[in-house]
Amino acid sequence: MSAVPSSINPAESSADAASAGPAFSPLYQQIKGLITRELQAGVWKPGEAIPSELDLAARFKVSQGTVRKAIDELAADNLLVRRQGKGTFVATHAEQQIQYRFLRLMPDDGAARGLERRLLDCRRLRAPADVARALACKSGDAVVQLRRLLLADGKGVVLDEIWLPGALFKGLTAERLADYKGPMYGMFETEFGVRMIRAEEKIRALAADAASAPLLAVVPGAPLLSVERLSFTYGDKPVELRRGLYNTEQHFYRNELN
Repeated sequence: MSAVPSSINPAESSADAASAGPAFSPLYQQIKGLITRELQAGVWKPGEAIPSELDLAARFKVSQGTVRKAIDELAADNLLVRRQGKGTFVATHAEQQIQYRFLRLMPDDGAARGLERRLLDCRRLRAPADVARALACKSGDAVVQLRRLLLADGKGVVLDEIWLPGALFKGLTAERLADYKGPMYGMFETEFGVRMIRAEEKIRALAADAASAPLLAVVPGAPLLSVERLSFTYGDKPVELRRGLYNTEQHFYRNELN
C-alpha cells in the first residue's frame, strides 16, 4: 500500500497558524484533507481497509487523537465506514446503509425499502447550455442523458432525468445499465471510478404534465414534487445533474437536519 505523500509537523503548523490568521484550519482538518486526497487518488479502493489510526498518526507525525478526529469526520461524511473489531474501510455505494443515502422518498409507513428500476432511455448528446453550466463543462460537450422510472409495488413513484459528463462515462449504455444489478451509484463507482460524495437539492411543487402523468399513474395537473439534485465527487467537482418528479400520494420526502 502506498505511503501518504506528506506529513505535518505540529510546530510548523503553529507557525503557519500565526501567519495565516483566520484562514488557518485545525490540524485534524489538515489530516482529513490529506486522507481525502489519498481517497481521491485511489490509494485505497472502495471497500478496502485503510491503515490503522496508529499507523496514520506515525505517518503524519501527529497524535492518534488528531487522526481519530479526522476519521470521525470522514465517517460522518460517509467517505469511510468504521467496523467494530475490523477497522476502518473506504465507504462504497454497495454498503446497505449508504446505497440509498440520496434516495429520500419513503412510503407512508416509514419503512425504507428498495424500488424497482425501469430504464426508459439512454442517449449520448451535446450538452444543452443549462446542463453545461450545472456540470461545469462547455455547451455542446458530450453528455449522457438517462431517463428512468422507479416503481413501488408496480406503480411509478419517481421519474428521473439524469445528465452525466460524457468524458467520465465513456461506454455507458442501456445494456450495461440493464446488466448491472446493484445501485446505479455503485456502478458509477466500480465501473467508471466516479464516487458521489455529496449533493445539493432544490425542491418545489408543480403539476404533472401530459408526458409525466401516465408514467406516474396520476392525472395531468396532479401535484408532484420536483427535486433537482446536483451531485459532486472529490474536490467538489459536479458529476451528475438529476431532475426528478416524485409522486407523493403514498410517499413522503424525508430529510435529516443536523
